[in-house]
Amino acid sequence: MSNITLITGSTLGGAEYVADHLSELLEQDGHSTEVVNHANLSELNTDSIWLLVCSTHGAGDFPDNIQPFINQLTAQKPDLSALKYGVIGLGDSSYDTFCAAGINIDNLLNSLYAVRLGERLDIDISQHSVPEDAAESWFVEWKKHLCSKN
Repeated sequence: MSNITLITGSTLGGAEYVADHLSELLEQDGHSTEVVNHANLSELNTDSIWLLVCSTHGAGDFPDNIQPFINQLTAQKPDLSALKYGVIGLGDSSYDTFCAAGINIDNLLNSLYAVRLGERLDIDISQHSVPEDAAESWFVEWKKHLCSKN
């Protein structure tokens, strides 16, 4: 089974709730997980699969708790070619910056040669008042990619 690190970017807690829920589902499937709400690049295992769950704050910005991690990735530009990852973005489609933080972190990891597993999920909170439900539906397909890691 896989080791999965769920990294959150959250202002009001929605991304943390989604990460906690998916962590429980992953553990039920026999995977080991760690939820990290204040990521530090030097403390993360790149042998683990990263699942980033990030809400969009303000005008397409990253939440404060993930901004230092984004700054580390941007400044250090590590070679993440061995890293597998997934991204879930949370946002409100009534804003023109809908899920911009999730899109931007996906693009950043891709530019560092990390390999995304499956498609990114963009959750519209105006359509899904319980984002965990949308994430769980996506998760059914996404977890199939975990077998290809081993």
